[in-house]
Amino acid sequence: MNPFNLSVEELQGKARAIRRRIIRLNADSPAGGHTGADLSQVEILTALYFRLLNCAPERTDDKSRDIYIQSKGHAAGGYYCVLAEAGYFPESWLPTYQHAGSHLPGHPVKHKTPGVELNTGALGHGLPVAVGIALAAKKDNSARRVFVVTGDGELTEGSNWEAALVAAHYSLDNLVIINDKNKLQLAGATREIMNTDPLAEKWRAFGLNVTECAGNDMASVVSTLENLPANGKPNVVIANTEKGFGISFIQGKPEWHHRVPKGEEITLALEELKDE
Repeated sequence: MNPFNLSVEELQGKARAIRRRIIRLNADSPAGGHTGADLSQVEILTALYFRLLNCAPERTDDKSRDIYIQSKGHAAGGYYCVLAEAGYFPESWLPTYQHAGSHLPGHPVKHKTPGVELNTGALGHGLPVAVGIALAAKKDNSARRVFVVTGDGELTEGSNWEAALVAAHYSLDNLVIINDKNKLQLAGATREIMNTDPLAEKWRAFGLNVTECAGNDMASVVSTLENLPANGKPNVVIANTEKGFGISFIQGKPEWHHRVPKGEEITLALEELKDE
């Protein structure tokens, strides 16, 4: 059971608070950050940690807990803001993001950050490990579910598709893959760098259920994740998002892949993120 179980309206407020944390976190980082990727995934992670996941800070060793894996490890800043908001570690850690000796390195590291389940950063690794965890849970007759968020640029890594074959072969219906399809990656549009469309048809050809949602619309995200098909197949959710969502001068701009707000940009961003 999720310890928060927030309503859609409460989740929307939580998402705004997390976006404010992301702006401050990246602005304070001495090594920059991935602002666009942090912001596009906010509704997904907020829905998971504050409504859907059967896990809690005091149950990080519980063998029946659900597992979340942040495969797009470069978006660690946004992930940390969610974990802090959920109580996995003190909020006072956030200003130390990427500082020397910090518990919050530039990519998730399990032994450094409470709540992190897997070291990620090299793209294409999260899903294969998630498949292994889901398979182990099946063999143990565990009710555990495994959720993994990937980037859409990340899906050009062949390891993801090998993992999909395994997931379908072993009927891992306890596995939920969420593609944060923000349509941009490091150097530009994914369709121009390495086009993965038609993405839904590819996943279906590998034997997985596919559902799509508006990934920056909380009601759409929650409704989709709570009503996934239960037919013995792994589930893929293509969350159609916008990189940098929530801040007008960041949304859809590829240069914000590895850029952080500075000076007046911080003030303007926080002004746009005021509670409604």
